[in-house]
Amino acid sequence: MRRLAEAWDRGEIGPTAFLPAPGRIGLASLSADLGVRAESVSFLACGALRPVLDRYFAACRVHLAERHWDLGVCPFCGAPPGFGDLTDTGQRRLACHVCGGGWVFPRLRCPFCGAQSAKDLVRLEAEEKEEGYFISACRQCRVYVKELDRRIRWNAGSALVEDWGSPHFDMVALREGYRRPIASLIQLARRP
Repeated sequence: MRRLAEAWDRGEIGPTAFLPAPGRIGLASLSADLGVRAESVSFLACGALRPVLDRYFAACRVHLAERHWDLGVCPFCGAPPGFGDLTDTGQRRLACHVCGGGWVFPRLRCPFCGAQSAKDLVRLEAEEKEEGYFISACRQCRVYVKELDRRIRWNAGSALVEDWGSPHFDMVALREGYRRPIASLIQLARRP
């Protein structure tokens, strides 16, 4: 992290180094050249870019409010989803942790690889079930997203708060061999 801070201070990297790119958050060179773990880059992007990008995209979000977006990345910044909600109407709404955006996405499709077969999509639950919480995972690409049914948990917090407040679900998914493109707090706590 010290080398990252020094590169920032010298002006060698700036905010654009943390923007989403296909398959990752931030420039690959941050990990390769500066030795910063990909999980740390993802966490820094979510923490540092979100306030600015949330405000930047605020005016255009109304144009996509309840319309379906057929791609598994944020329609505003291009980041993969960080969390999912089932709304009171039963629609699946994915949330972006990088810019704070959200979009409606088909419930029976993997947002990461597009798989739609029932044999590829699986729902994981913690040993001690928590009503309304579950993990949507894909056997094909081995990626998962945590989700919350707001018809049951109507008083739950924001997607970011619910995601970071449920690391035990990440443990379940990681134990089963799944991964996620947005760093979880569990991944940040692990030693390289």
